[in-house]
Amino acid sequence: MNPSTFSLRIEDGIGIITMDVPGERMNTLRASFVDEIQAILTEVAADRAIRGLVLCSGKADSFIAGADVHMLNDCTSAEQAEALSRAGQQIFNRLAALEIPLIAAIHGPCLGGGLELALACHGRVCSDDDNTRLGLPEVQLGLIPGSGGTQRLPRLVGLPRALDMMLTGKQLRPRQALKAGLVDDMVPQSILLQTAIELARQGKPTRSRKKDLKTLLLTANPLGRKLVFDKALGTLRHKTRGKYPAPARLLQVVRTGYERGMDQGLAAEAEAFGELVMSPESAALRQLFFATTEMKKETRWQGAEPNRLARIGVLGGGLMGGGIAFVTATKAGLPVRIKDISNQGINQAMANAHGLLAPKVKKKQLRDSEMKRQLARITGTLDYSGFERVDLVVEAVFEDLEVKRQMVAEVEANCPAHTIFATNTSSLPIHQIADGATRPGQVVGLHYFSPVHKMPLAEIIPHAGTSPVTVATALTLARAQGKTPIVVQDKAGFYVNRILAPYLNEAARLLLEGEPIEAIDSALLDYGFPVGALTLLDEVGIDVAAKISLVLARELGERFTAPDVFGKLLADKRHGKKNGRGFYCHDKKGQKGKKDKKGKHKPVDESLYALLGIKPRRRLPAQELAERCVLSMLNEAALTLDEGVIASARDGDIGAVFGIGFPPFNGGPFFFMHQQGIQSVVDKMDEYARKYGARFAPCEPLRKLAESGGSYY
Repeated sequence: MNPSTFSLRIEDGIGIITMDVPGERMNTLRASFVDEIQAILTEVAADRAIRGLVLCSGKADSFIAGADVHMLNDCTSAEQAEALSRAGQQIFNRLAALEIPLIAAIHGPCLGGGLELALACHGRVCSDDDNTRLGLPEVQLGLIPGSGGTQRLPRLVGLPRALDMMLTGKQLRPRQALKAGLVDDMVPQSILLQTAIELARQGKPTRSRKKDLKTLLLTANPLGRKLVFDKALGTLRHKTRGKYPAPARLLQVVRTGYERGMDQGLAAEAEAFGELVMSPESAALRQLFFATTEMKKETRWQGAEPNRLARIGVLGGGLMGGGIAFVTATKAGLPVRIKDISNQGINQAMANAHGLLAPKVKKKQLRDSEMKRQLARITGTLDYSGFERVDLVVEAVFEDLEVKRQMVAEVEANCPAHTIFATNTSSLPIHQIADGATRPGQVVGLHYFSPVHKMPLAEIIPHAGTSPVTVATALTLARAQGKTPIVVQDKAGFYVNRILAPYLNEAARLLLEGEPIEAIDSALLDYGFPVGALTLLDEVGIDVAAKISLVLARELGERFTAPDVFGKLLADKRHGKKNGRGFYCHDKKGQKGKKDKKGKHKPVDESLYALLGIKPRRRLPAQELAERCVLSMLNEAALTLDEGVIASARDGDIGAVFGIGFPPFNGGPFFFMHQQGIQSVVDKMDEYARKYGARFAPCEPLRKLAESGGSYY
């Protein structure tokens, strides 16, 4: 007989229900638990001495992290997924209908189905611990809450706040949850259970909080609610461009509940949930979720355990070095020592770190004392003092092979024998940087993306002589810094820049053909990218892109030769956002956009057209503009997998989505080709090759895969 997940004990008339999924680090809800909960409730109903109930977690650091998403992958029809939703609704309805008070004692993550369960309780108390988070993030998986959350949350915290939480997946911290009325009390973890027990003894909590006038005007009458829904729908259309069906369905379901009552709202919720589970968008987003979850569990590399990391060194206090130091100190919680050639570089890194943390203190998301504690982990030096104790050094100086080799020699001379040298390079071969090193097995590439505190990807690049321990240790650091790392081979461009280059080159060709800058970028936004290709070039730096393009063309052949755009732009000293001159107009702070006399934005720098000798005019449909850029990327992705640059389609999808913003609802290049059908992708490439040239011809590995009827998943 399997051990039970739910247990009941009685303390002085209060029943304490503890949830503790055996063998798991966190609690997740499963359909199989329905019978257990029913049995507990039957036991409670038979004991008239029980005057109240408290629901708590048996896990040390979490309440309930959500429903087990694997259940959804087992569904083969919308009806089957809808039945899962209805089963959850029914059991939570039974909890809500209990005559005795039921209080949730929340510590740690309380997300998705976990919060829906807490919402079905009559009251909620949460710990004031920073790990405690409450939210309904289902939209991030292409879904909506399916166990009553769409109906209960708006009735508890008000329509505007509930929509904000559900449409964005926003998670509330304890203080925010208390202010919103999501919980009735917030206390230290040490007295959480006792506080919940006392609340249960007092009876069902009454909702005495007064809603502000604005909330009442917006939610207490049909006209106000219409304004809220219309505004939310308008914002959605602007942000999602119709590519994510879940948010729009969520609005419909919430609206149904307000206009036709709770029962009809729950029915609409279950129906929408079932349909969304079977949508290709949710399948792609769930695939990404499974991939990242799986990668977090991989602590070894080729059987090797990572070295222990106690102190980190960073060479260079610039934008990248400062960002690396910041995530090391704040995310990984490790002391970090920055070495720079001037105090100005160190001071700038310190100022940037303070600038990122101070707004959190102002918003009460971080205590001032905690900010000071995190900042104190960052120190600086003009020499190698303090580096005699570091376990790993991240080098983030400019892209010059000889300078980086010199850094290797200096680290080997000034750091312990076990110290790992991780170079943050976007284009230079790691084996060339390691050439001449005394301990080449401890040299590895660790490529971050800018801005470091926002971009979730890191590429780990071992050369042929890098030891497995070094790779395992670099992976450990990257994960501790909040990154999702992938291991890629030491070949030109690594993975992300290699698949990005043809995408950017094609956008530049479209520009030379006379397509307007805003038309190209808008087409890619409509396709699902977070920014357009030309906006991205301004962000990363036109000079950086041109340099990478030269390296790729030299190492991999003429298909990487960039069109004659970059040279002309650089000759005109257009480096992008960094110097305020690029495809777009930028102010002194690097912000895109100028306004004309009517206050309308005109961000494109139209003087660029004369520089390139073109007259802009829309010629091609948006879909074709986007497909020309994307097909180039797909083709190169297929080649990188065939060459072993990446170990798996999974890693390639993670790299593209987290590194360059490939549309998440497509799951990444490989999952997208899998969903479209390999033969369909090959046919599309052949069509474009006939229209625009041999660069679109599908690569041999892709053609062979289509001929064999195979796929990437």
